[in-house]
Amino acid sequence: MAEHSPRAESGFFNPLPHYPNQYGFINSCLQSLVIERFGQETWNKLSSLPGVQDTFMTYTVYDDILTLSLVQEACSLLNVPADVLLKLFGEHFFIFCKQAGYDTMLRTLGGNLIEFIGNLDALHSYLALSYQEMNAPSFRVEMTDDGNILLHYYSDRKGLYHIVPGIIEAVARDFFDSKVTMVVVSQSEEDERTGKKEHVVFLVKQTTQASSLQCIFSPCYPDKLWMEEKAFCNAFPFHIIFDENLKVKQTGVNIQKFIPGLQARDASVDHYFTIIHPQVTFTIDSIRKFINSQFVLKSSKEKNTTLKLRGQMLWMESLGCMLYLCSPKLRSLQELQNVGLHLADLAQHDVTRDLVLLNQQRLAEMELTNQLERKKEELRILSRHLEAEKEKSETLLYAMLPRHIANQLKDGKSVEAGEFEVCTILFSDVVTFTNICAACEPIHIVHMLNSMYSRFDRLTNIHNIYKVETIGDAYMVVGGVPVPTITHAQRVANFALGMRIAAREVINPVTGKPIQIRVGLHTGPVLAGVVGEKMPRYCLFGDTVNTASRMESHGVPDHIHLSPSTYSELKDAGFDIKERGHIEVKGKGLMTTYFLLGNLLMSEDCIMGKAVGQTCLYREDLHDQTKKEPDTQTDGNTEIEWRDTSSDGVIAPGPSHLDRITPFAWDITKPYETNEDGNNIPANHSNSRLCVLL
Repeated sequence: MAEHSPRAESGFFNPLPHYPNQYGFINSCLQSLVIERFGQETWNKLSSLPGVQDTFMTYTVYDDILTLSLVQEACSLLNVPADVLLKLFGEHFFIFCKQAGYDTMLRTLGGNLIEFIGNLDALHSYLALSYQEMNAPSFRVEMTDDGNILLHYYSDRKGLYHIVPGIIEAVARDFFDSKVTMVVVSQSEEDERTGKKEHVVFLVKQTTQASSLQCIFSPCYPDKLWMEEKAFCNAFPFHIIFDENLKVKQTGVNIQKFIPGLQARDASVDHYFTIIHPQVTFTIDSIRKFINSQFVLKSSKEKNTTLKLRGQMLWMESLGCMLYLCSPKLRSLQELQNVGLHLADLAQHDVTRDLVLLNQQRLAEMELTNQLERKKEELRILSRHLEAEKEKSETLLYAMLPRHIANQLKDGKSVEAGEFEVCTILFSDVVTFTNICAACEPIHIVHMLNSMYSRFDRLTNIHNIYKVETIGDAYMVVGGVPVPTITHAQRVANFALGMRIAAREVINPVTGKPIQIRVGLHTGPVLAGVVGEKMPRYCLFGDTVNTASRMESHGVPDHIHLSPSTYSELKDAGFDIKERGHIEVKGKGLMTTYFLLGNLLMSEDCIMGKAVGQTCLYREDLHDQTKKEPDTQTDGNTEIEWRDTSSDGVIAPGPSHLDRITPFAWDITKPYETNEDGNNIPANHSNSRLCVLL
């Protein structure tokens, strides 16, 4: 239950010397707390901060500053006091440890809360075999004369004691069916321990506790010790007995072999060893205060090696001496060799023999786990990059083919050609384009066409029409395909007006003046489908395509030429149209055609997608919606307020009309069916939903 949280600074976390020993397990616990208590969105905001990552590896050591930033920003973002968040972290840390597989280990620490707390230091000592960089706090339980429980908490980091009540209360509630309240009695710099340590004393009150049957045991001691001195020193080869003045009285045989100086008369134990844990001064009084703690001693350098001993201190009142019953502290077989020991030097009954072998295997498993976590993180990053590249590829694909067509091709399905009963096709070209090509460099032509087509492409998004293709200076679009729409002619007409406006911003590289374009529109039925396997294209077929091309080729510079069928669609839709008269059209004979001059109901800004807060015409007759909202109809059309909501000029409905707009959906049903005689009959699409986009 070690605490590895950031240091307190300026009332929240006070700066201490840098301890870069935060394991990923701790940061993962904090991540889990934020996600479970405050939601994934909150964690996403925290992980987006500079220097903060969104995943952590269990056995990797992270800088204290990372955890510090996480806690500070969490308090700021959630507007939660530091003590509240730290206590929540303590409760969650206990649960997180159980879920990580430490449940059984924690339950076996003690039969009651006092025993549990008293063995936490031993648990930390065991975990330090695997988490070598772990800098755990220390706990000591003191029973007062009036029966109260005092919990002493020692830590290298200040300001984190709020975590302790969260952990202890959760342990008491879960393991011992007790309700515990903890109150801070004192908080000070610890005098009896070395270094700058924070010492916080809690008064622990157990208000309720489940009754349990406890076996009353009374030990029986012999009248004399039936053991020879030599047998004791051989049975416990690593032990030291020293008096109140720290003078060595007795040692085990193997510790003498490793540190021969202990055999000298009047040898002092503090001359050969220092106390590593708990970090107390080497005096009898300090040791007796922490008599229930596990003591780790480190030898002074001899033979260019150091030996760490781990064991228990026992005070023998009648002799006035302290018995340190210990074993070498070893993490692996490599460390055993480094200190010059062998397994034969350890007593047969000493579990250190088994612990070294088991931990050797565990260290190998940890290294394998760490490698797997690193590979997993690498795969996660690669997957994220792959997803980004996939999105780019799909964006490019959807720019070449209609989305639902592209999706069918990706799935390996064949795309059948579809018949569309009515649509409006537009062709345009640049006036005197051949002369321009002959008079300037090819790169200038490319720049001119790119500037023009970029503007036209933007307009296709605004009016939601489909760009079929470009060949040289020719530009072809269609309205009503592949998504059938009643306002196909109005959309293409407004697009044509926008083209003419946009063309004025494109400069002729020869004359330095704006270019002029010819535009032709025709309305009629088409057959649409995907042709080719390499670089497939969504193409339109039928006489409507030819007629639209004739309208463009027989047009006049800077004019929009309309066929009779397109005129019929637009004549009552608020457009300014002028009759051109009868002209001879190649392959079509004599036709009465028209010029589109403008839109009387829409401003140029609205046509170009630059209008904000203006009423723009787009009337989408959504089948039965005309019956539901007759008051909003005018000649089969509906006036809706639209506004520019993005930098690219895509127009979206105003807030007051959002509830009246049917959401966008692709309609890939056939626009009409064919009977047995081969005649076309309208299909019944009562459930079809058309695109609404102005």
